[in-house]
Amino acid sequence: MIKVLMIEDDGELAEILTEYLDQFDIKVKNVEDPYLGLSTLSVEKFDLIILDLTLPGIDGLDVCKEIRQDCNTPIIISSARHDIMDKVTALENGADDYLPKPYNPRELEARIRTILRRQPVINKNENEKKQSEIILNEKKHEIKHKNKILDLTAAEYGILRYLIKKEGGVVSREELIYNVEAISEESSNKSIDVIIGRIRHKLGESPKEPKHIKAVRGIGYKFIS
Repeated sequence: MIKVLMIEDDGELAEILTEYLDQFDIKVKNVEDPYLGLSTLSVEKFDLIILDLTLPGIDGLDVCKEIRQDCNTPIIISSARHDIMDKVTALENGADDYLPKPYNPRELEARIRTILRRQPVINKNENEKKQSEIILNEKKHEIKHKNKILDLTAAEYGILRYLIKKEGGVVSREELIYNVEAISEESSNKSIDVIIGRIRHKLGESPKEPKHIKAVRGIGYKFIS
């Protein structure tokens, strides 16, 4: 069963989508208030999030950014706003897809499955053992390697944090530039490579045979715990 959180203030649309997706074993929990949606994410686990942009109290673009700071659950933007800048900003804020309203529920179902197929499958028991070597503690703003706190610059911490949260997935240099606050948007791909090199050095990795931060030719990097 696929578990989905929908943050949508149009109750009628939410009901239609919930009933339609249910026949495909996709269980939807809808909340109309974005703050309640953020609160729900802090106590429940979901496979995917469907997020409207025009919400009461806070813009959906800000909600998307807030979600991405705390988790890497896939996000599909479902919005009647067709401005190209809304789409660009949503993707820069961490959304995985943007579906303009109105749309056929069948397309939504197809996009949900397509996005989830891209997600890395992690064996929980195996992951628990590996996590003992590199541990991210966002509340303390620190990352430990072999139980020692790494001495990282803001840019190094931001990049390593982002890679850890995207574990197993390929992250482009451009994605790092747009999503790590300590990195200027004017930064070059080369500057990202330099910072990655410094992080590898602090992890004691060989540039030729890195253990945790693997280069993906022509795209960027992938973190493996």
